[in-house]
Amino acid sequence: MKLASYRDLPLPRDKVWSIINDLEVLKKCIPGCQSLERKSDESLAATVVTKIGPISAKFGGALSFENIKAPESYRIVFSGQGGAAGFAKGHADVSLEPTDTGSRLTYTSEANIGGKLAQIGSRLIESTANKLADEFFSRLEDEIKKIHEPSAQAESSD
Repeated sequence: MKLASYRDLPLPRDKVWSIINDLEVLKKCIPGCQSLERKSDESLAATVVTKIGPISAKFGGALSFENIKAPESYRIVFSGQGGAAGFAKGHADVSLEPTDTGSRLTYTSEANIGGKLAQIGSRLIESTANKLADEFFSRLEDEIKKIHEPSAQAESSD
């Protein structure tokens, strides 16, 4: 399964980079995230609960960061095990480009799944993955607004 999209964000690239690498922000933004811990500078461990069609699962997983070019891009390599529900593994390439109004976050991802998840149909899995990505980015945009608005208010009161 492949996904790709972008989001225009109202902050400079270096600030967005900082936000998307903040564990507390990520934990709030990842749908179903129960835990997120840094294992090293380039790796995280996560526990996420999700439902795809009729299958609910608690995934324990690992994420590692490769080809890091701060604040421009990196590759996230992930793998997760959901017990009887199956597994997921893959990667996502994330990049940030400056724009006139802030920055553009672009991602492309590719994932493979197995177990019961692989039996429920690629169309349902893909629509659920798109929904989860949209939810992640909506939450990220909300977090950015919380961070961005206080600085905008301080500038207007000068």
